[in-house]
Amino acid sequence: MRFVKMHGIGNDYVYLDCVRNPPPADPAALSRAVSDRHFGVGSDGLILVCPSDKADARMRMFNADGSEAEMCGNGLRCVAKFVHDHGIARKPRLAIETGRGVLTVDLELAGGRVSRVRVNMGEPILRSADIPTTLPGDPPVNAPITLAGKRFEATCVSMGNPHAVFYAGDEFFTPGEYDHVAEYGPFAELAAEFPRRVNAHFVKVHSPAEVTMRTWERGSGITLACGTGAAAVCVAGVLTGRTGRTILAHLPGGDLELHWSEADNCVYKTGPAAEVFSGDWPD
Repeated sequence: MRFVKMHGIGNDYVYLDCVRNPPPADPAALSRAVSDRHFGVGSDGLILVCPSDKADARMRMFNADGSEAEMCGNGLRCVAKFVHDHGIARKPRLAIETGRGVLTVDLELAGGRVSRVRVNMGEPILRSADIPTTLPGDPPVNAPITLAGKRFEATCVSMGNPHAVFYAGDEFFTPGEYDHVAEYGPFAELAAEFPRRVNAHFVKVHSPAEVTMRTWERGSGITLACGTGAAAVCVAGVLTGRTGRTILAHLPGGDLELHWSEADNCVYKTGPAAEVFSGDWPD
């Protein structure tokens, strides 16, 4: 089974061309196997590039634990690069079908290959029942929640998948920072207030136009980047009055540019996409 390893600012996945090849019989089991960083390829999960009757391609995403997720912003950028660079559809603008509908992506080329991608992430989902969360508010803004005995305030947004944004202290962004993300992230993901689990983001605001974030992803744990999470952080910043509608988000794997448009209510995300290597996985 031919695969391609790709990443968007360090958020790495194994990609399969299911447009020209049959899909795996058990993608959840395959995701668990290839994602293992000691005995597999090593990744945050598996993404299938599939045919679509309503777009240029369809994206199916599986986390490292085998659970299927609705969307992945960094993964979507890499799907766009895969579709273009591997000749499925060579156009400057692509439509990709995802778990949250058909999303539009604009490609920036260098030497005939995709280097950066601007994604229309769609409108944020702000109704609590649709995020989903049982925290009060539509959406919950600075809602109190206790994780591992520590009090936090959560602002919740769905970008097709659920996110909880926590504005955290300096201890999350200093040496040993991942100890804190690893300590509180699992409790956030599995908190009873999030019936479908949640992606947890710990954020430090530098200015109304700049933030740093650390992520615990549902089903994958600590990751170097989360595109839908960065979009949720952009929305949460506006909802809490901490940032403006255009921000630069610093993630461990790199930077993303975010803009929550007043014109159409959609969040736009721009960032790089890179192909690392390809290989053959025993079928």
